[in-house]
Amino acid sequence: MRALRYDRYGGPSRLRIVEAPIPVPAAGQVLVRVAASSVNSWDWDLLRGTLLARFGGPWRPEHPVLGADVSGEVVAVGAGVAEFAVGDAVWADLSDAGWGCFAEFVAADAAALRRRPAGVDPVTAAAVPQAGGLAWQALVGVAGLAAGEHVLVVGAGGGAGTFAVQLARHLGAGEVVGVDRAEKLGPVRELGATEMITADAGAALFAARSAPGSPRFDVIVDLVARHPLAAYRRLLRPGGRLVVVGGSLRTIAAVAATQGRPDGDGRELRLLAAQPNGGLDELGGLVASAALTPVVDAVVGLEGVAGALARIGAGAVVGKVVVVP
Repeated sequence: MRALRYDRYGGPSRLRIVEAPIPVPAAGQVLVRVAASSVNSWDWDLLRGTLLARFGGPWRPEHPVLGADVSGEVVAVGAGVAEFAVGDAVWADLSDAGWGCFAEFVAADAAALRRRPAGVDPVTAAAVPQAGGLAWQALVGVAGLAAGEHVLVVGAGGGAGTFAVQLARHLGAGEVVGVDRAEKLGPVRELGATEMITADAGAALFAARSAPGSPRFDVIVDLVARHPLAAYRRLLRPGGRLVVVGGSLRTIAAVAATQGRPDGDGRELRLLAAQPNGGLDELGGLVASAALTPVVDAVVGLEGVAGALARIGAGAVVGKVVVVP
């Protein structure tokens, strides 16, 4: 089979397409023919070998074949697998189950897979698991967004951000404000954002010591958090919640140090401890009913993954890049 592999940390030039044996599913595993995968910012972090990415492999990559999202078909089952059969359509986020989806086949624990909803095509499905799961867990699992609340999504034009904007509107948010690069404002507004502001304007919003109508938001979801905690608190209403999904180590450490303890006005600052496939069944229903629509920036083959990762690193992708091996 063809697979996209890297053996040393670095940039996209480390990636190469190789011929590899088709995996044989072990007991409790299934073999999936990959119809499609997708590129996430976590792939970029693992490729470069950032500090957090090196926890599993300090010197060399723990997972030499990247790709956590999978949408495909079961072609073989290992001993003891009763929940899936050959021909079943499946999807999943395999970030906790070995990665390996930038390839024509992947073997994974059956427990890590979910049945793909009827009516959701493989390319659309591949864009959902990791990014959609982050948005679902941030807004539903951590923030507990209620109808009528006002939401700010920082990094609204990326994979998780485009899901977060749509999901917030679906859940009945009274206002959904998105922050991202100027070229992403139009596409994200079309997803239902009530207001879009540029990254520069967003930085000014966080830097302001006071602003008309502030504090303004009940929930802030920050995909690229890098502001002082005091800035988030200034923008949050009493009882408001910040959910940090990703960002600078300094901001992540500062939020972690609060341990979610509310301040005197009940504001809580929390990190998202993401669970692979958390919310995937619910997201599948929303996508199948067209309540949510994954934003697919481009569809590429294995040869196009290096360029897609470079664009992810540059912040130039709107939504997701899907990979059809």
